[in-house]
Amino acid sequence: MRITKGIETIDVKMNLFGNSSPIFPTLIWDDQDAILVDTGTPESSHFIEHAIEETGISLDKVKAIILTHQDIDHIGSLSELVHDLDESLSVYAHPLDKPYIEGECPLIKFNEEALLDRISGFSPEVQAEAKKKLEALPPKGKVDHVLTDGDYLPQCGGMTVIHTPGHTPGHISLYCHRDRVLIAGDALIANHGQLEGPREAVTPDMDMAMTSLKKLTTWDIQKVICYHGGLVDNHVNDQIAELASRANK
Repeated sequence: MRITKGIETIDVKMNLFGNSSPIFPTLIWDDQDAILVDTGTPESSHFIEHAIEETGISLDKVKAIILTHQDIDHIGSLSELVHDLDESLSVYAHPLDKPYIEGECPLIKFNEEALLDRISGFSPEVQAEAKKKLEALPPKGKVDHVLTDGDYLPQCGGMTVIHTPGHTPGHISLYCHRDRVLIAGDALIANHGQLEGPREAVTPDMDMAMTSLKKLTTWDIQKVICYHGGLVDNHVNDQIAELASRANK
């Protein structure tokens, strides 16, 4: 879905351990470079590559991948995409999530113990498929550069990194200055055009996650891209302020 002249979301179908829903990696570009934000679930690389080409952007223009955080639906196709696009492509993430992405630590929410517990009530077919996928965990890839709160990337009209922990320790959001678009990762979700806070069931520190939303109130935002739910573009500053006001209540 075209968001602005240089931003497009890629609608990927997530089918993971019995959960089937759309997710939205984001492609950002200018005349020189293109950057992919998040990489979908494992084995979705070919779909993402095809979607990039459908925008009219050649794959060799993609020079970087930014990961908003460590969850498997955001890093699942990282190694596949780096292999297919360019081994010299730069991968960015926050230092607190870096060891999980690189496989030094088990993923906080998608480790073997947590996943086996999560699928215990599913059908035998779903459990069998999930256990097969568990054999490949954790998906991992090299992080070339770390991003911390306030870091500025000049590419594609300029982006500022906003550290929004809670959903994971190293969760980041990105403010795109050229278009006043916030790429929220999982700091916010969209529900029928309205913004909501992160899902409590998959957010280990909900108090911190809600407090993190206060950081977003200082930005002039026209549109928000949520990884779950997609685009929200109606009175987003007011919606974020209202959500942030609930922090620590």
